[in-house]
Amino acid sequence: MALKLEEFGLSGSDAENVCYLRDLADANRLVNVMKSCSGGNAVVIGGGYIGMECAASLVINKINVTMVFPEAHCMARLFTPKIASYYEEYYKSKGVKFVKGTVLLSFDMDSNGKVVAVNLRDGNRLPTDMVVVGIGIRPNTSLFEGQLTLEKGGIKVTGRLQSSNSSVYAVGDVAAFPLKLLGETRRLEHVDSARKSAKHAVAAIMEPDKTDEFDYLPFFYSRVFTLSWQFYGDNVGEVVHYGNFSGTTFGAYWVNKGRLVGSFLEGGTKEEYEAIAKATRLQPVVEDLAELETQGLGFALAVSQKPLPSTPVDGKTVPGLVLGKSLYPLHATAGVILAASIAAFAYWYGRRRRRW
Repeated sequence: MALKLEEFGLSGSDAENVCYLRDLADANRLVNVMKSCSGGNAVVIGGGYIGMECAASLVINKINVTMVFPEAHCMARLFTPKIASYYEEYYKSKGVKFVKGTVLLSFDMDSNGKVVAVNLRDGNRLPTDMVVVGIGIRPNTSLFEGQLTLEKGGIKVTGRLQSSNSSVYAVGDVAAFPLKLLGETRRLEHVDSARKSAKHAVAAIMEPDKTDEFDYLPFFYSRVFTLSWQFYGDNVGEVVHYGNFSGTTFGAYWVNKGRLVGSFLEGGTKEEYEAIAKATRLQPVVEDLAELETQGLGFALAVSQKPLPSTPVDGKTVPGLVLGKSLYPLHATAGVILAASIAAFAYWYGRRRRRW
């Protein structure tokens, strides 16, 4: 469930021109309020997914938008400052204003109970015709407290998405499941995870003997204005940006403990998005960050076009494509070297196609 303003001691959160986006009824209400405010002002509280996507929709509907959030930049849980700067500048070119580093303090109301201004902790007062609240969610697990095992704010499940009561399955934002790729339990808040975990749970119920454990590659995406980005994996470790941040196509890799663990791309083609997804799942070794920056998107494309071998690491077999310093003639061109392989494993990864 979405967090509401009254949970922070703010009155007026139920005013007719204060909008949330939690369900279909909220969405319909938001559309109606937008239609009544064309040419007016809107304040968007929050700089995450809901805030950014709602702000774009408001602008398209000819509403002047000011975004307010406490972080240093938008999408702070995912974007690096450099990536965030690109999107903030693009939004500014569309007329969006940003007020960062502060939070909502109170509302000014008129005699009809409508919000007419937003007061911020930093002393700013923003006249407005509507408010959109996108300050996050909290999984609604209260019904299951004392009945199911809870973890990371959600319902702990197995790789088959079964809770501590084997007859109860949990999927989507509320499920804390084993993320095999990263070797830890995660709870993910995005539509792709919700859809795929639900599909897997149904398969586990209907055909338990034919269903393996849920092996999910974290995937986040957004499409606003003419922009379209995708992210796969985990945004931990050292960041390597690549591409033209003054143009339309750029990205970033995250390298942790010598392996590629996360990939971001703006303005890619279907094939390029599939390439960064495959590269992230394979987690190739990266020894030279400068070389990775030089190769940029080409590195993911090279990985995706080759059946990958496996190399033993600490007694385990793991994908073994290495990007290191230019020690071999071909390495300077391709940036990769092939090691000994397990044919079946390589064939499965090499032939696998991922949907966008």
